[in-house]
Amino acid sequence: MAQKDNTKTDQPQAGEGLGAFLLRNGYNIAQYKDEFIELNKKKLGKDNQLKLGVSYSFPKKKENIKYEPLLGKTEQNVKILSHELKGATFYLVSGHGGPDPGAMGKLRGNDLCEDEYAYDIILRLARQLLQRDANVHIIIQDPNDGIRDSEILKLDEDETCEGEAIPLDQIKRLRQRVDAINNHYKSEKKGYCRAIFIHLDSRSQDKRIDIFLYHYTKSVLGERLANRMRDKFEAKYKQHQPKRGFTGTVSERGLYVLKEAFPPCVFLELGNLQNELDQTRFTKVDNREAIAKWMAEAIVEDYTNKK
Repeated sequence: MAQKDNTKTDQPQAGEGLGAFLLRNGYNIAQYKDEFIELNKKKLGKDNQLKLGVSYSFPKKKENIKYEPLLGKTEQNVKILSHELKGATFYLVSGHGGPDPGAMGKLRGNDLCEDEYAYDIILRLARQLLQRDANVHIIIQDPNDGIRDSEILKLDEDETCEGEAIPLDQIKRLRQRVDAINNHYKSEKKGYCRAIFIHLDSRSQDKRIDIFLYHYTKSVLGERLANRMRDKFEAKYKQHQPKRGFTGTVSERGLYVLKEAFPPCVFLELGNLQNELDQTRFTKVDNREAIAKWMAEAIVEDYTNKK
């Protein structure tokens, strides 16, 4: 017996464009538009217009997949591996961006720019959280970088704050990203929500530093997550580099973003971009992935023991 074809079909309504047609049938436009066009290319009119009275087939929905195009074409469909963070929401912010590259370093004649490495680690953290079924907002966005498996990440200036140009003025830049976080926060359920800011420091070349974490003075929840992250980093360093030791600390800071953002926040300085030994923490792909993974593991522990 022939297998029953369960392909979903529907006919467009009068005046309905492709995007509206997909949305009405429960399909994300960015995720399924190209596949829909390929599936129905013989039935579509000029410029892929829909025709009245024609039945169109829809692609099979990707089960247990979270879609995030900012991760790049090869990584945008994220398979949910667990539900450890189901119901949790995260606002992820990489430092600087747009006209401001942040701290600068040099490696074998190549420029190392804070915003590029902070952004790659943020994307890797986003993937780790999505794999655990979290709701994730990537606040600073680059339309074409995605996760990059290269030691040298090329500088560009096309980062935006959720599509809006990033101002060069520091106060305007910080206010813009805080406003983006707060606008999301106000419209979402007030369950477990955390904002995470990632930066790289710039100090003298001979100054090697560990990962430092900051929270706002009055934020008990921000302090708790910062301590869990610090403890996780220390445990992992002890496991993988037992002779090195770990001196990263957690402390209070009155930084604008920590003070003004509504959800509890953690602000991380991941090392000195000028120091040759610290540079391997950011330029080595496996190290960037490890940092993101360890942060996610600490977040899971914090979420699991949130009461």
